[in-house]
Amino acid sequence: MATNVGERIKQIDSKYVRKDIPEFHVGDTVKMKVKVQEADKVRLHPFEGTVIRKTGRGIKATFTVRKISFGEGVERVFPLHSPVIESLKVTSKGVVNRAKLYYLRDRVGKAARVKRRQTK
Repeated sequence: MATNVGERIKQIDSKYVRKDIPEFHVGDTVKMKVKVQEADKVRLHPFEGTVIRKTGRGIKATFTVRKISFGEGVERVFPLHSPVIESLKVTSKGVVNRAKLYYLRDRVGKAARVKRRQTK
């Protein structure tokens, strides 16, 4: 019995898809713990910033998080289903009208903020 190639790929991908990642969108602020390999031990490194991009779907999905660290902009691209991400928590929802927030790279201070969504 020959199975469809697409079904076979979904079957393989389903082993690696993480179910513990909350739903988040571009403009949201996320707080994460990232595993960092240091010599012979693994430590958890906190990383908090604004999601400026989400791309792909399924196991290939990635997202980019931007934060300001000591006055310098830092961006990291994470695979969504990566085992490197220990935990991910959405701290605030943002109100944006774009799919990619690259314009934040040119802004500093208050201009670099994203408006927060009010919760009831």
